[in-house]
Amino acid sequence: MGIDMTEQTARAEDAAGPSEPASSSGPPAEADAAVLAAELKDKLLRTLAEMENLRKRTEREVTDSRLYGIAAFARDVLAVADNMRRALEAVSPELRGSVEAGVKALVAGVELTERELLKALEKNGVRQFTPRGEKFDPNLHQAMFEVPDPSVPAGSVVEVVQPGYMIGERMLRPALVGVSKGGAKTAPAPVNDNATARARDS
Repeated sequence: MGIDMTEQTARAEDAAGPSEPASSSGPPAEADAAVLAAELKDKLLRTLAEMENLRKRTEREVTDSRLYGIAAFARDVLAVADNMRRALEAVSPELRGSVEAGVKALVAGVELTERELLKALEKNGVRQFTPRGEKFDPNLHQAMFEVPDPSVPAGSVVEVVQPGYMIGERMLRPALVGVSKGGAKTAPAPVNDNATARARDS
């Protein structure tokens, strides 16, 4: 009369219905994917920023190399410009009025050559400056002598012996100047250590 235990077990399983597979942990997997995506995005943005910084730095170095690489050559050319200016200053306006046409043409040719030379220098980043009337600036000017003049504020550039030149943002050669003394004092120009270091390095 007893029911077979195997049959009882089968009936119990049938009553319980088919077994369901273990549920997969959906939400945690999605969270992991979101974190991974955020990390990848962050790395991508960092890489793009580094690439942009590298591009700008390379571009700046190429520009600096092109510009400041000619500093030694530019200094040599300045000696030619100085000699042209001395030659022109040796011919006074009175003398120009009395010389023959051939000499006048020669002087005009030297003036034209000087203008073209300065234009070529400026085209390549070398700019001339003559600071007459400006406040003396040790970053840009080299004082050669003092000029007693109470009518002019002390520390003003009253005479330019030799013009100065800049190459880009650096000083290629300081202007040689005469500085006034005896007048009302002006505040000294601040010494720019960076400009001085750049000028020394160039």
